[in-house]
Amino acid sequence: MTDEQEKWIDDASYYDLLLKWRFSPSGNPFFADECGKYFKKVMEEKRAADPANAVRVSKDIGWGR
Repeated sequence: MTDEQEKWIDDASYYDLLLKWRFSPSGNPFFADECGKYFKKVMEEKRAADPANAVRVSKDIGWGR
């Protein structure tokens, strides 16, 4: 994981994380190895911190792009 990837993950809102999670092309380096584990951990923490917002964001983003 690069410092830039870690900073992006740390600074991203739950909305930004979920958007990248759902719509990034296969093979995105954010979801591989150490970076992927860190991305998942931070995303889960942000979702758990505000579950109602997580549901709202999920509905706003949807699945079609």
